[in-house]
Amino acid sequence: MRDNDKVIKVAKIISAIFNPFVVPFLAFLVLFFCSYLSMLPLNYRLIVLGIVYAFTILLPMIAIFFFRKINGWGFGAFRDRRKRFVPYLLTIICYVSCLVMMIRIGLPRYMTGIILATLIAMVICIVVNIKWKISEHMTAIGGVIGGLIAFSFMFNYNPTIWLSLFILLAGVLGSARIILRHHTLPEVLTGFMVGAVCAILGILYL
Repeated sequence: MRDNDKVIKVAKIISAIFNPFVVPFLAFLVLFFCSYLSMLPLNYRLIVLGIVYAFTILLPMIAIFFFRKINGWGFGAFRDRRKRFVPYLLTIICYVSCLVMMIRIGLPRYMTGIILATLIAMVICIVVNIKWKISEHMTAIGGVIGGLIAFSFMFNYNPTIWLSLFILLAGVLGSARIILRHHTLPEVLTGFMVGAVCAILGILYL
C-alpha cells in the first residue's frame, strides 16, 4: 500500500470515529467522568447518557439510514450539500425531542444547554448549507471545545489538559476532512467557529 493510500485510509478512520453524531455524546462522557460531576450517582449519569445516546446517535442514524435506503443513495451521497437538508431536519427533530425529554425530567440547564447549543449550530449549518457547505465534523468538535471553555467559567475549573487534547484532535480531524477532499480549509474553519461560538453562547447565556 502506497503512503498516500495509507494517509487516506487513516483519514477515513478518523472521520468515521469522530463523526458529528458521536461527538456530543463524547462531551457528556468527558463531563460525567472527567470533571467534578463524576461525583454524581452512577445510575443518574447512565440514565442521562442513555437518553443522549438514544436521541443524538441511535435515532438520527436509523432515520438517516432508512432515508438513504429509500432514495437508493450510497454512503457518499451527502457530500452533495443539496442532499443534506432532510438528514439535517431528521437530526434536528431528534435533538428537539431529546431537549424536551431532558427538560421534562428536570435535568439542570448546564446539561440541556449542550443539546440547545448543538441545535443552534445545526440550524446555522442547515441555513448556510443552502448556498455553501461547511464541515459538520468540525462544527461538532468545535462545540466540544466551546463547551469546555463555557464549563470552565461556569464551574471555575481549569480544563487545560482536555482543551489541549481536543484542540489537537480538531486539527487532526480538520486535516482528515481536507485530505479526503470532503471540505476546503474555509469550510473546516467556519464549521469549527460555528460550533465553538454556539456552545459558549448556548451554555452560558441561553
